[in-house]
Amino acid sequence: MTTATPSKRVTTRRARTRRRLLDSALDVFAEEGFGRSTVEQICERAGYTRGAFYSNFTSLDELFLAMWEERSTRLLADVRAALDEVSAAAPEDAVRAALRAIPVDDAWYRVTAEFTAHALRNPALRRVMAARERAIQDAVLPAVVEALGRTGRRVTDEDALGQALVAVHDGTAVQVLLDPGSEAVRARREALFLHVLQAYSTATS
Repeated sequence: MTTATPSKRVTTRRARTRRRLLDSALDVFAEEGFGRSTVEQICERAGYTRGAFYSNFTSLDELFLAMWEERSTRLLADVRAALDEVSAAAPEDAVRAALRAIPVDDAWYRVTAEFTAHALRNPALRRVMAARERAIQDAVLPAVVEALGRTGRRVTDEDALGQALVAVHDGTAVQVLLDPGSEAVRARREALFLHVLQAYSTATS
């Protein structure tokens, strides 16, 4: 019988601690607001001490950025998988699948909106946020362009398309959250995404 080495046990325990801190932080941020949340509240929710927090993160800002990066990685993988199914026969189905991969999450929206406002007051943090937003856009755009190509369309300005898609997502997410039971709002969200994809691309033949 084999047993885990001490270093592996430490690594596993550290990963578990980090996971619980991230999960607890999302709950605290959503309930209290980012600006009113404290390290102590997160530690209490997770069942750890301040020492456990500071052995994983230097600040609440760093914790949020780690949370955002983790969530973005999952989202990008889901969106790419949905876009892989795009065909010339049913591009609308792919848009719906991609939108399902980008859930409109009430708690996450509240946290990110507050953190964005916080970052806008901090030039260094604002630059970090802008760079990460750009990295996400650069990561997903090739899949969007390739998917449009399979439907017989060519993107003429990838940067403009990326910015337009982000703007549509952010704006319609608010509308969905304000009226979560409305199928009409969700249908208009899908239609607007399709319109943007058409507007920023041209037929190849």
